[in-house]
Amino acid sequence: MTYVVTDNCIACKYTDCVEVCPVDCFYEGENMLVIHPDECIDCGVCEPECPADAIRPDTEPDMETWVEFNRKWSEAWPVIITKKDQLPTAEEMDGKPNKMELFSEAPGEGG
Repeated sequence: MTYVVTDNCIACKYTDCVEVCPVDCFYEGENMLVIHPDECIDCGVCEPECPADAIRPDTEPDMETWVEFNRKWSEAWPVIITKKDQLPTAEEMDGKPNKMELFSEAPGEGG
């Protein structure tokens, strides 16, 4: 099992999760985070830390697509281990539908 970040992170990008991750498996894009599924140790400490409820175990239905999405972008983006401010749009975008339309392939700063 692994945990993955889903589309509710897009345009929110809370980073509370990176502070608690014991293996530094979060990677930062311009407007969301992802988890490298091969580095995640399945401890689950990140899931309750996400204010946007965007982190899910891969054992939930239809998570295969998110596992591959997280793998792809974690290999392209820099690792993030330090909590940062969420995006200015976070509160208004939390829970909005169709957030993949807003997804940016650009990397974040990492750190």
